[in-house]
Amino acid sequence: MTKAEELRWLRAQFESLLGFGRASLQPDGGAQWLDEDGRPDPARPVHTWITARMAHVYGLAALLGDDDGTTADLALDGLRNVLADRVDGGWFASVGTQVDAEKSAYAHAFVVLAAATGTVAGRPGADVLLDEALTVLDRHFWEPAPQMFADSRARDWSVTDPYRGANANMHAVEALLAAHDATGDSQWWERAAAICDRIVDVAARNEWRIPEHYDQSWAPQLEYNADRPRDPFKPYGSTPGHGAEWARLLVHLDVAAPTPANRAADGRPGPHIDAAAALFDRAAADGWDAEHGGFVYTVDWSGRPVEARRFHWVAAEMVAAAGILGRVTAQSRFESMAQDWWVWIRAALVDDARGSWRHELDEFNRPSATTWAGKPDIYHAVQAVLLPQLPLAGSLAASARQGIAAG
Repeated sequence: MTKAEELRWLRAQFESLLGFGRASLQPDGGAQWLDEDGRPDPARPVHTWITARMAHVYGLAALLGDDDGTTADLALDGLRNVLADRVDGGWFASVGTQVDAEKSAYAHAFVVLAAATGTVAGRPGADVLLDEALTVLDRHFWEPAPQMFADSRARDWSVTDPYRGANANMHAVEALLAAHDATGDSQWWERAAAICDRIVDVAARNEWRIPEHYDQSWAPQLEYNADRPRDPFKPYGSTPGHGAEWARLLVHLDVAAPTPANRAADGRPGPHIDAAAALFDRAAADGWDAEHGGFVYTVDWSGRPVEARRFHWVAAEMVAAAGILGRVTAQSRFESMAQDWWVWIRAALVDDARGSWRHELDEFNRPSATTWAGKPDIYHAVQAVLLPQLPLAGSLAASARQGIAAG
């Protein structure tokens, strides 16, 4: 496949994913979980993280001229009117026949991301939502001493769960970089950098495998959930997909650096790029199944697979990280890996018959639904197909904005 053919395929994938995901948006703006064929599943609740991801994705589509903005506006309305807690503030984890009233940093980070992308896209009221979401995230989750976010709190904020996690902080980094691009306020970049530096430090002390779980003092809990290795949000062991995702975010961090001397660009690494490459190399070595193809979900602390199922988001983050590292380092090995992995993604994950990407495969790359039933999420796949088409920036929204300016 030539470069021009590859870009046409990526563009077609973006449009196809957008077409698949639109069915999730309900008249009130809540985004429903989608089944394998893209039909809303009314038996499942409406989640804040899915609704926010849809607002983000269709905000990008509006920036790129692939949506008139009404889809993003509808999802933003869902965040304001369906999922917001107007009594105690913040956002519920989900609503439906029952309300999951937990207040999670993970879900709130995605509200910030959605609002930041909407702000860059000029969507009405997105800037007001962004200010509210940043205020909640700062007031109720940020812990100044460790310079990290707490994971979850009670509905009325009166109780903070002692668990601390890398996953919520990872998505907070993405959200803060988007907020920095949307507002120009460097405090959000600085906060993202502080989080990244802590994670880089702990990963370096664990052979570049990132501990996911921590206690209240931020001591790693390496055996957490050893009896629940398939947990979709708090798995046991090291998660290669998260290693790649952190690597990608370190590149975005350096690209957006306020100090020009520290700013990464195409062919010019920044100060975090060596760490990003180390995280990526560990994730690729641990995650890729050379015998069968595909990336395992989790490994133990010596790199042996624990959960060998393949999740679409892991492949999306691996190929995205390879592509973006190749651009800043100009090392051909990253592009070579990305090309090989795109071949596997097209063969194993892209569902031409039913739409979107298959969310889960077993260890032999056969469709599975042990952990992820249906296809609720186009966010990871959309970002993976967009990144090679756009300029480098601190966030996807800024990349889309620059792409329009360049075009």
